[in-house]
Amino acid sequence: MTRVRAALNNSSLLNDLQMVPGPKMGLARWRIELLSGLTVALALVPEAVAFAFVAGVHPLVGLYAAFIVGLITALIGGRPGMISGATGALAVVMVSLVAQHGVEYLFATVVLMGLIQIGAGIFKLGKFIRLVPHPVMLGFVNGLAIVIFLAQLSQFQVPGTAESAGHGMANGQWMTGLPLATMLALTVLTMAIIWVMPKLTNTIPAPLAGIGIVALIVIFFGIDVPRVGDLASIEGGLPAFHLPMVPLNLETIEIILPYALILAAIGLIESLLTLNLVGEITGKRGGASQECVAQGVANTVTGFFGGMGGCAMIGQSMINVKSGGRTRIAGVAAAVFLLIFIVAAAPLIEQIPLAALVGVMFMVVIGTFAWNSFNVMRRAPRMDAFVIVLVTVTTVMYDLAIAVVVGVIVSALAYAWNNSTRIHAKTYETPEGAKVYQVQGPLFFGSSDGFSELFEPKQDPGVVVIDFADSRVVDQSALQAVEDIAAKYEALGKTVQLRHLSRDCHQLLSRAGQLMVDSDDDPDYQIAVDYSVRTGVMAGGH
Repeated sequence: MTRVRAALNNSSLLNDLQMVPGPKMGLARWRIELLSGLTVALALVPEAVAFAFVAGVHPLVGLYAAFIVGLITALIGGRPGMISGATGALAVVMVSLVAQHGVEYLFATVVLMGLIQIGAGIFKLGKFIRLVPHPVMLGFVNGLAIVIFLAQLSQFQVPGTAESAGHGMANGQWMTGLPLATMLALTVLTMAIIWVMPKLTNTIPAPLAGIGIVALIVIFFGIDVPRVGDLASIEGGLPAFHLPMVPLNLETIEIILPYALILAAIGLIESLLTLNLVGEITGKRGGASQECVAQGVANTVTGFFGGMGGCAMIGQSMINVKSGGRTRIAGVAAAVFLLIFIVAAAPLIEQIPLAALVGVMFMVVIGTFAWNSFNVMRRAPRMDAFVIVLVTVTTVMYDLAIAVVVGVIVSALAYAWNNSTRIHAKTYETPEGAKVYQVQGPLFFGSSDGFSELFEPKQDPGVVVIDFADSRVVDQSALQAVEDIAAKYEALGKTVQLRHLSRDCHQLLSRAGQLMVDSDDDPDYQIAVDYSVRTGVMAGGH
């Protein structure tokens, strides 16, 4: 696990970011935060439009979601510096709902999704994100980097209308010849500017400088390359309050509830993992429950203002932190700039070449991917390496939620199996003729069978002592295993003494007629389940 954590810390992006000092508010800090927010807003535009097309809704539905979700989570979210908005992970779930029932049902689903997320925050379910192991986190980072990279490849297709593309960004034909060469050249130029700019000055965030310089070159020389306006027009008005036009009956609930549950789970998983990643970068922890509530409030409000909902965005969050954004100001500024683009500056923003935005995202990919993970997988335990690859591949092939769940399950099973093989016992006989079993290793559901195999009831003497000083009774299966072995000795007319069990084990086993012997050095841990033991089993001991 130490090597896995080191891989996260050794990724190029994390090394760059961890050297950034904490924010001290002043004129320079305000400038950095506002420029960082502007950079994020520019990167949000094509993403929001693209994800709206994926979901089968109007581009403004995605843009409004990016504005409202981004603004609310920036104000009350669990981690300053995070950016939220419309995401592809949610869009791919929404597409079938919109196709079958229409966009109004999507708005109602987003409202219900938000309420579920608020409930998760109130009941502090966000703390369970701590159960995500570091190999899963590493696979998540690498998988997301690959997903971000693959999402940019569509920009190298010939632009087409939404109608001809079937609500896609392009008509499916790849660029060739001079258009492809021009697109690649501008992309590489943007990446070069982002790489060189920090060596020259930190006055302007490097991604913003890359977008601005390349945009000026394209506009001044009239270079014919795809621009933001080729995706769709982003011009619109202020989002207006809108009650979802769906019948308020049980049938509607049956339609939207399954989607709402899935969207809420995916949104929280992606947001909380992003929260953890930003926490690794900034050295700050906590805020999981607060983030759940913030995401819920944001989605509930979004549903009432014609937005498609959203969650944390790993790519935009990395752009923000890489550009120097460390406070809530950058997130708020990004949302406000995005609204200004929609209401007043659409013609200007639509002239920005897509190559510049692709270059920014490619640099995010390079910085996000933990390149040291290849060395980690050669040195780490095989199961950890397998989990890293499994989560990465599953994230790319399916989605983040499935990848994380699969990774956690596999890690938990591997942990249970490793601990199940640790159960063993040392034996010796006392001068009085009693046989002592010194049990070592955790006793739980995975090791209960191995525990039972340690004993030889028929060959053992009339008095047997089972000492748990170097063990720990964890769950119901463990208690049942203790009872079963005591019953076997009782059936042979032999006595069992149980030593060094915790107080709650004393109470539970005493209900079954066990003779418990107290010691001053009994452990004080508690088992994980309130277990109602069977009555009628007799055994001596502690």
